[in-house]
Amino acid sequence: MLHRSMHDQINMGSLMKEFGLWALALSLLILTGKSCSQVITSQVPGFFIFGDSLVDNGNNNGLVTLARANYRPYGIDFPQGASGRFTNGRTFVDALAQLLGFRTNIPPFARTRGRAILGGLNFASGAAGIRDETGNNLGDHITMNQQVNNFGTIVQQMRPYFRGDNNALATYLSKCIFYSGMGSNDYLNNYFMRDFYNTGSQFTAQAYADALIHDYANQLTALYNLGARKVIVTGVGQVGCIPYQLARYNGTGSSSRCNENINNAIQLFNSGLRKLVDHFNNGGLQGSQFVYLDSYQATKDLILNAQSNGFEVIDKGCCGVGRNNGQVTCLPLQQACRDRSKYIFWDAFHPTEAANIVTARVIYSSRPPTYTYPINIQQLASL
Repeated sequence: MLHRSMHDQINMGSLMKEFGLWALALSLLILTGKSCSQVITSQVPGFFIFGDSLVDNGNNNGLVTLARANYRPYGIDFPQGASGRFTNGRTFVDALAQLLGFRTNIPPFARTRGRAILGGLNFASGAAGIRDETGNNLGDHITMNQQVNNFGTIVQQMRPYFRGDNNALATYLSKCIFYSGMGSNDYLNNYFMRDFYNTGSQFTAQAYADALIHDYANQLTALYNLGARKVIVTGVGQVGCIPYQLARYNGTGSSSRCNENINNAIQLFNSGLRKLVDHFNNGGLQGSQFVYLDSYQATKDLILNAQSNGFEVIDKGCCGVGRNNGQVTCLPLQQACRDRSKYIFWDAFHPTEAANIVTARVIYSSRPPTYTYPINIQQLASL
């Protein structure tokens, strides 16, 4: 029959009304320039990332440097291929962004302009450190001081989107999460590289850690002055146990295969960083909430609990050259291991995607102070 029953007409009217409301909502989202998925799911409006090669996602691609990863086999498991990430797939912050509800990866500063900057940017750079000279042995890179300056430029570019209303911009930034992971290269490509740098003879381990914390405090304060209020700072991981060190260190006669000289020095820095977080949270930077992420304990536990997380190879890179695949990083077009999910390390320095995902999931909602202090990342996002 061509005519509908009264019941069918009422149902059709209800459906049309619901469709109209949905279309109106979608139109409003489009007019505000925000994606439907991000509005619905992301816990914070933006995610801004500072750091080194552990979280770099392509900022070094156009630089004259050995610290580049925009060639295969890097990115072999990443949808966009060799993007500049120093791993086979996603980095730790890629996994963290997904946990925070972002449907897409945070884009690199080097290739992002326009309204896209409002959702967050990644400023990280392979070989970067707290000290400006750190990483010079590898070529050009973007130091932490430069990364902070780049963020300052972005803040200026954001103002038109808030019609020049500084209070509105400040409110927006106060809701965003900032991540800063620095310090690894200040040890690997500075303090313990005695043939290239003189810091090892200028400073005791404690004095060097103190000097790093002093400089880092200034850099984090600069981020605060630019609007950062919810900040994650990561300690340095168990660098003395990465394949690069295992390939060079002869632990004969020692109870550990790792280079504990490096590990001990790093823990001095980590201890100072946690105290700095206390200082900032207890009135040092009014209105801020800093979270210390204990990367050292997290990486240590990842190796200790490798089997329960499905890992079988804990001391060798999936690709690389020499002992433990740790003497040289992955060469262009080198054949990588087949089952990357069984390896903790991708190359001499960096974790695999599988390790990054496991670490992010464990840390995100961990009970403080297991890996985060004084609150966890999930709690920070909800503030």
